[in-house]
Amino acid sequence: MSASVDFVHLHVHSEYSLLDGASKLKEIIDKVKRLNMNAVALTDHGNMYGAVKFYLSSKEIGIKPIIGCEMYLAPRTRFDKETKEDRSPYHLTVLAKDDIGYKNLISLVTLSHLEGFYQKPRIDRELLEKHKDGLIVLSGCLAGQIPSLILENKYSEAKNVAKWFKEIFNDDFYLELMDNGIPEQIAVTKKLLQLSK
Repeated sequence: MSASVDFVHLHVHSEYSLLDGASKLKEIIDKVKRLNMNAVALTDHGNMYGAVKFYLSSKEIGIKPIIGCEMYLAPRTRFDKETKEDRSPYHLTVLAKDDIGYKNLISLVTLSHLEGFYQKPRIDRELLEKHKDGLIVLSGCLAGQIPSLILENKYSEAKNVAKWFKEIFNDDFYLELMDNGIPEQIAVTKKLLQLSK
């Protein structure tokens, strides 16, 4: 048997990420097993529909399941539903690190649909602060607030947003790095590495 790989995908979409994810849960889990990885996260867009199936299927074959969600962060508050800005929420990767985090993640997803829904289920900073315990937060893909600000050449604003997340989540906030070959991603990654120092 070959050695396990010390790498974990923390931003993965399944068929439950409508119009974005193409992989079936079983395909994801089987691929992780074939690559000798010990764990994988499921972070579907704005929902946790596949979480239970993902958890049970992963445990069954010895893979550590990490339950998460790629959430939509309202630019202002979850209650603001008026402007073009409100229709363009930022992406934010949120992972549960324990049972408390899982319950908080469920609360965030539920409230995003009940209170924040405007084009997409949205949360805001207030909800994140209230339900922060047991969660790990990653800065998100190119549609995340920090990468978006970097792409707009607003580095100091991106730095201030990163500081806010660091103050709230302490050692449970990470700048999310991706190697997907997209030219904008390469430029953003350089700035994220600079921001991390």
